[in-house]
Amino acid sequence: MGQDHHGHDHGHDHTPASKEERMENARRVCQQHGERFTPLREHIFGLLIEADGPIKAYDLLDLLRPEHGSPKPPTVYRALEFFTRLGLVHRVEALNAYITCDHMHDGHSAEFFICETCDRVQERHAHDHSECIPKGFVIKRSVIEHYGSCVDCTAAAA
Repeated sequence: MGQDHHGHDHGHDHTPASKEERMENARRVCQQHGERFTPLREHIFGLLIEADGPIKAYDLLDLLRPEHGSPKPPTVYRALEFFTRLGLVHRVEALNAYITCDHMHDGHSAEFFICETCDRVQERHAHDHSECIPKGFVIKRSVIEHYGSCVDCTAAAA
């Protein structure tokens, strides 16, 4: 277990992928799905990685470089939807923000622990809740979010 260099506790043994590894993984996932990792998508994905936490679509829009033709909000939302559909990005519902998947996993839902004091978001693999799913129900997407205090904010308040 342990924490990475950003102080994020990931609850399992491997460290999160580097920016280069995440970019390469995104290229590979796009290729596997027969999709193109266009320069604009690559730029947006890079900004998501660099954000190192949840970022709102409009904040991404402000960071986009003019050489990409000053993309409009629908362009950014389409890219975010594209990455979410491929499992490369998660939407943190309550924050209305997006975060890159910390771990290169296949077929697992993410579980988020959101500190209400500092807004830090920690990602872990969601536990298997398949025994709780009603028979015949087909899940398209799951978002599991827990709210409270991270270890640092809890210690600071003590």
